[in-house]
Amino acid sequence: MFGSQPAFGAAQPFGAPAGGGLFGGGAAQPQIKDPNTNQDAVVPEAPSDGISCLKWSPASNIFACGSWDKSVRIWEVTAQNIAPRLAYNHEAPVLCVGFSKDGQKIVSGGCDNKVKMKMLATQQEQQIGQHDAPVKEVFFIDEMNMVVSGSWDKTLRFWNMQQPTPVATLQLPERVYSMDVKYPLLAVATAERHVLIYNLQTLQQNPSPYKQGQTALKMQTTTICCFPDKTGYAVGSVEGRCSIAHIEDTSKNFAFKCHRSQTEIFAVNDIDFHPTMGTFSTAGGDGTFVFWDKENKQRLKQFNSCNYPVTAGKFNATGDMFAYAVSYDWSKGHEHNHPSLPKGVLVHKVQAAEVTPKQGSNQRSRR
Repeated sequence: MFGSQPAFGAAQPFGAPAGGGLFGGGAAQPQIKDPNTNQDAVVPEAPSDGISCLKWSPASNIFACGSWDKSVRIWEVTAQNIAPRLAYNHEAPVLCVGFSKDGQKIVSGGCDNKVKMKMLATQQEQQIGQHDAPVKEVFFIDEMNMVVSGSWDKTLRFWNMQQPTPVATLQLPERVYSMDVKYPLLAVATAERHVLIYNLQTLQQNPSPYKQGQTALKMQTTTICCFPDKTGYAVGSVEGRCSIAHIEDTSKNFAFKCHRSQTEIFAVNDIDFHPTMGTFSTAGGDGTFVFWDKENKQRLKQFNSCNYPVTAGKFNATGDMFAYAVSYDWSKGHEHNHPSLPKGVLVHKVQAAEVTPKQGSNQRSRR
């Protein structure tokens, strides 16, 4: 699809050299397996530490990743290859990235508490916002000519990219863990399982949430993603479970188990909806990514395990490519991290059958 591909990690070594320190210290060298078990295209010049977030441009086949190595990296996918476009840094790990609608501006946030904007064409960079704790989520709202950021300081802040102070600040019940915007719908998931739904069209007249409650799941929320038709959202949690929630017609709500083995339960690290099919992906700590059909409550395609956690997974704007990140997700603590563990990004060419709902079939599949 993209010309000849190097082996996973061949373009550059991942992390530090194998083996212990000078005196043989450090964790035991784990046996490294190839994460590219689905024969997908390997992205060159991947980050040197875990990958926290991934977003595609809405206007082209360009995508960005944020990493614990403090970098934001941008690549372009063509018919021939995947090429690095540019990279820039924060002063601490990056937790979120986003694109403007025209794809010309990138915004990012992280553990330096800053919101940064980068112009793709000129590579001009500026700090457009500041929080009192790490910035977990950031989105352009082109319809309002603003950027919104959500933080562990328990606020949403709106920035007009002209002044250093926010034009609006909304207090939240807890720290922001995940957020999604499909204008005029803004969905915020925080610690303690809170979900807040805002209508951005009426926010200036009424800054309180349109709906507020808690998820239908028992444990900590990891990710939230709005339906493309803006009638609801999907939520994932650390307990290997997803909840499909409708904003108005709650009788259609349901939850299902995923990313579990016979003996272990893994976190759902990311959820993304296909732009046109209404089907969606989940990416999990078990090393798999799965495509689902919410209308017929069916699993459409389960891919081979990548041997390491899939920390992020997103469809491009046309839905014919799916980029996903493979790296340690910290779910077993720092003692299970090792410099030689793979860290990389892959791009899967989506086949129509993998994302097309199965017509006339609505029996529940075994999950």
